[in-house]
Amino acid sequence: MLEATIDASLLKDSIESLSVLVDEARVHISPEGIGVKAVDPANVAMVSFELQADAFDEYQAEESEIGLDLTRVLDILGVAEKTDKVKMKLEEDSRKLSISIGGISYTLTLLDPSTIRAEPRIPQLELPAEIVVNGKGFSRTVKAAEKISDHMSMGVEGETFFLEAEGDTDRMRQEMPRDELISITPGPARSLFSLDYLSDIVKPASKSNEVTLQIGNDFPIKINFEIAGGRGKVGYLLAPRIESE
Repeated sequence: MLEATIDASLLKDSIESLSVLVDEARVHISPEGIGVKAVDPANVAMVSFELQADAFDEYQAEESEIGLDLTRVLDILGVAEKTDKVKMKLEEDSRKLSISIGGISYTLTLLDPSTIRAEPRIPQLELPAEIVVNGKGFSRTVKAAEKISDHMSMGVEGETFFLEAEGDTDRMRQEMPRDELISITPGPARSLFSLDYLSDIVKPASKSNEVTLQIGNDFPIKINFEIAGGRGKVGYLLAPRIESE
C-alpha cells in the first residue's frame, strides 16, 4: 500500500538521479520512505537512493517492493509544471500505480520485480581522500573535459584537488586548492574515469550545492549528495579505468 503526495520537481529530480544509469528499478517502499539500489547493465556504476517519508507532503505506506519503468514515469512527469503536486496511489491487488498531476490521471502497469536485475551489494570502501565541491562547478569541469577526451583523471596533490583530461593532441587541467573547495581531506589519490558515465552522473549532482567525492589510487570514486533539504540522499559508485603504461 502506498498513498503519497510530493512536489513534481522533487519527484522528477529523484527519478532522473536513477535513470542516468538504469531504465528499470526495484523500488523498496516502507513506512519510513522509499529506496533503490541498482547497477548499470555494464557493471561499471552503481546508484543508491533514499527519500524519507517527511520529504513528501503526504505519505502513508506499508512494506512492499515494486518494479518501475523509470522512462515511462519521466515521460509522464514531463507534463507537470514545477509548482505542481503529484499524487500517487499503489493499487496492491492489480499491481498498478495511479499518478495524478494537475487534474490529469494516469494508471501505470508495474513491472514484476523478479524480472528486474537484483540490487547490487554496495562495497564498503575506505578511500583516503575526500573532497567536497559545488555541484555546478564540478559539472562545468566535466563538460570542459569532454571537449578534449572521453576520460578524465581526478586526484589530490598536497592540499590541491585536480581534474585532468588528455586527448591525442590537447590537454585540459583544473586545479582547486583548499581555499577554492568547500572542504578537503588530503590523501594519496589519482584515478581515471569514463566521461560517458561522469557526464550522466553530474547532471543530477549539478543541482546540489555540496557534492562529496571520495577517491583513491586506481579505485572507484564515490559521489554523494543530498536532495530534498537533507531528507533524501543519492550516492554513486563508479569504477575506474586502468591507465595503460
